[in-house]
Amino acid sequence: MKERLYRLLAVRVPGIRDRYAAWRLGARRSRWQSALYLLWLNLQYVLFFRRGWGRPEETALYEDVPLYAGGGESSLSLRDAPEAFAAKLAAFDAVSFDVFDTLVFRPFSHPTDLFYLVGRELGYPDFRRLRIQAEERAREKKWAESGTREVTLEEIWALLAAETGIPMETGLQAEWNLEMRCCFANPYMLPVVETLQRAGKPLLAVSDMYLGEERLRSLLENCGYPRFDHCFVSCDHGRSKSDGGLYPLVLQTLGPGRSLAHVGDNEHADLRQAERYGLHPFLYPNVHHTGGRYRAKELSAVTGSLYRGIANAHLHNGLSAFSREYEYGFVYGGLFVAGYCRFIHALVQARGIEKILFLSRDGALLIQAYRRMYPEEASYTAYAAWSRLAAAKLTAGYYKQDYFRRFLYHKADQGFSLRRILKSMELPGLLDPLCRTAGMNPDDELTHKNAGKVKSYLCGAWDAVLGCYAEQVAAGGAYYRTLLAGCRSAAAVDIGWAGSGALTLDCAVNRLWGLDCPIMGILAGTNSARSPEPDASAPFFLDGRLEAYLYSDRENRDLWKFHDPAQNHNLYWELLLGAPEGSLIGFYPGQDGKPRLRYKAPPPQADRIREIHRGALDFVDRFLETEKRLGLAIPVSGRDAYAPMLLAESRRNKKFMEGLEALMDEMHIG
Repeated sequence: MKERLYRLLAVRVPGIRDRYAAWRLGARRSRWQSALYLLWLNLQYVLFFRRGWGRPEETALYEDVPLYAGGGESSLSLRDAPEAFAAKLAAFDAVSFDVFDTLVFRPFSHPTDLFYLVGRELGYPDFRRLRIQAEERAREKKWAESGTREVTLEEIWALLAAETGIPMETGLQAEWNLEMRCCFANPYMLPVVETLQRAGKPLLAVSDMYLGEERLRSLLENCGYPRFDHCFVSCDHGRSKSDGGLYPLVLQTLGPGRSLAHVGDNEHADLRQAERYGLHPFLYPNVHHTGGRYRAKELSAVTGSLYRGIANAHLHNGLSAFSREYEYGFVYGGLFVAGYCRFIHALVQARGIEKILFLSRDGALLIQAYRRMYPEEASYTAYAAWSRLAAAKLTAGYYKQDYFRRFLYHKADQGFSLRRILKSMELPGLLDPLCRTAGMNPDDELTHKNAGKVKSYLCGAWDAVLGCYAEQVAAGGAYYRTLLAGCRSAAAVDIGWAGSGALTLDCAVNRLWGLDCPIMGILAGTNSARSPEPDASAPFFLDGRLEAYLYSDRENRDLWKFHDPAQNHNLYWELLLGAPEGSLIGFYPGQDGKPRLRYKAPPPQADRIREIHRGALDFVDRFLETEKRLGLAIPVSGRDAYAPMLLAESRRNKKFMEGLEALMDEMHIG
């Protein structure tokens, strides 16, 4: 019965399960406390999440978490410069530091998530839960025997080995090796400690931990810290900061009458208890407590924890306050960019693709990230000039309906005169005969009522229309003959959505220019269920001519049903990738027979777009650093990659996106 209730109330909703597990780990809880808290979490879910005020599809995907809309989230944690903070600490006779989440970070949003990787290395299922339970049992056993809950790693593993059958030394060493590989220095605290050491200030490390002094010293040294004068660890003394018993030992070591500053992240152990025993505490807010409230939770267990850990440590270590644009790229785009590049790489390897064409403008950020992740493949990549506008003109002879839809029906009833429409189509010489034939004036507005007349005339003069684009067709062919020289296959990478970029390029390359180089299309996402043509590209997924990362009508259908262009979702994603340059108008004859490319004017706030890209690339760098430390390629599914953006797309977070709306001009994106 107990197990059935737990599965009913906790396991069925990942968000409830994770919050309940974190709460249980925070302190000793009675059964009644645990039951009441679990019921409260379920009540919140029913009232505010599952039955929330938004659309059912939206609230079913994820809790409606309010994001910080007062500027850059990192501004909440900005501190004095490390040198200035060190100067404050130097006013005391000595300085002590907490270790984990103060001096040292793990790349996880919760410390016990390290045990996922220990279990992976040991090949033992459900290891994280078993390791947590073993530690709790070891603490209860120690309390019963010695009146203290402070245990060593050896005592934990003695129980765990008996429970699991894993040889104690094998398991203990695997866990310790991962601690050494995972942990890294807090970029804010490292210069603080180095400054204090240069000033000759006595330094102490004080930790409530099961690793012991010898291991803790090795860990700090491995993270790049200088040697501390003293190191106090709770498991060595049977006393902790939390119960206050460790602080008298620290003060006794210093000697009477000496002032001691203490820096730590725990409000009870490092602030209140330190102050109670006469230390001068400086609270360093826990980065995960500060940033965790704004992070997406509905990701797979390990990748989600690593994503949140990277984001929280970077934004909330106190070293910098970043712009809203930078954080948009880092928090909401970084995981997607890293995962999409990995998806592209896997497809290219599986298909034996010889060249990767990152289509302008959405490919500008992706090609930079891809070359960082796979530098050995840089010569196989190219930034390829292409756009819907250029494609519509070049492939008009093959995609006549799309040509008229783009130039006529998408522009009807928007205040455009016939003169302006024909100019945008680069058919000014056909304006006068069109007006005479159709009985219209050049300054008449294009409407849905008269668009048919315009189309009818142009269809009758179709050879003349195509003749106007002949030079552009030739120039485009020259450009791609150079770009694809010697290639027998290529992939065109785009954001989406109908796959027209890749499909029209394949048409031009092979049917128009006869280059004999099939082009497959790799998309972030397809047209969604809420698009006007939700199945426009569906047939091309049958034979692999198109592949999608985030979702399609056959993969991650919850996202396919949720994603809504009418709610600006397409623009939100395009904003992450769109380059700070104008889109391609077309290919034209240039000097010495070389093609000349013409572009629209760049967007008016290009610097802000560059900040988005900088944020995304910084996430990729930290993602790669984490992989290197772990010795593991971190998988990022399309569902995981979309999860952070679900928060930004929530109706509740419209205010959060307001500061970025000026950049979401459809004239400049797409």
